[in-house]
Amino acid sequence: MTGKISDALPIAVRNVTKTYGSVHALDDVSLDVNSGEFLTLLGPSGSGKTTLLMVLAGFTRPDRGSLKFGGDEMIRTPPHLRGVGMVFQNYALFPHMTVAGNVGYPLRLRGMSKSDTADRVERALETVQLGGYGTRRITELSGGQKQRVALARSIVFEPRILLMDEPLSALDKKLRDRMQIELRHLHDQLGMTTVYVTHDQREALTMSDRIAVVNHGRIMQLATPQELYDQPASKFVADFIGDSNFLPVTREGDALMAAHVPLTTTQPVPDARNLALMLRPERVHLIDGEATGGDNIFEARVTEVVYQGESYLLYAVLGDGSEIAVRGATRADTFANLPKAGDDVRLGLAPADTVIIADEEG
Repeated sequence: MTGKISDALPIAVRNVTKTYGSVHALDDVSLDVNSGEFLTLLGPSGSGKTTLLMVLAGFTRPDRGSLKFGGDEMIRTPPHLRGVGMVFQNYALFPHMTVAGNVGYPLRLRGMSKSDTADRVERALETVQLGGYGTRRITELSGGQKQRVALARSIVFEPRILLMDEPLSALDKKLRDRMQIELRHLHDQLGMTTVYVTHDQREALTMSDRIAVVNHGRIMQLATPQELYDQPASKFVADFIGDSNFLPVTREGDALMAAHVPLTTTQPVPDARNLALMLRPERVHLIDGEATGGDNIFEARVTEVVYQGESYLLYAVLGDGSEIAVRGATRADTFANLPKAGDDVRLGLAPADTVIIADEEG
């Protein structure tokens, strides 16, 4: 339990469909997860992400499609023979057992001897920083400790694939943030192929090698966290990943226009009938004095300034009535000098941050 899983398996999903009546929970989904990769399934409630995880685990049988671990077809293989570790949202621990009893349960099912089980259990608990907790009752543990016990139980038999269904959702924000980093470090240490489900986009950006954004039973985009954030493939992805405002983009000859402003961009422009300009609040800046660097300049009027501790949000309305937001770092010597509601301002957007996306809702 101290080194990497040497034979972590890749996962290949092909044309998997699952319907419940007229509802497509999964709609012809195909997906590859690389050996040793940390891949997150991200999407809103009801998007199909948990259904896909349950297909991987064997708890849901799809109507059609193929699922392979390595080169082996798994669609008809029952869950207990798939050799995957599973961490559930509610941990699914046995309250009448000790910590060691819970962690060792998968080994007892596999017929391992008591001495070997004890060794494996202690190593697994050390891995999740719970060494010496074996004799404690589950009812004596905090939420974060219960989460670690569930994780130790899922890795104690050294599975080559680990599946996690929103395992941090019950924790408070500070503990959840810390556990995100610890889970990522644990993955880097063990190297098992990991598929993680969440609806929290910041959690996905923090932990993942790649993210599959799921909606209406389909994968909308599969990319690295940075690619998803900086180059979303659609308005849905741009809106779901991070905060954004959108302005309709029109073509006037060879020029692209938004809010009556001609746009200069260094980013590729999609070949689509309807386009939108994605404005990330932290990429828009207030212009004090003369503009430099070839920024796209928007004239606006401030409607509200909101103090948020480490940052502020300034809301402004453009000449065409569109509302956009500007996020900046808060410093004691600058916040008091920000524009006030009713002030006219100039907002800049660098060509490198001028991202135009396909507007499938246009």
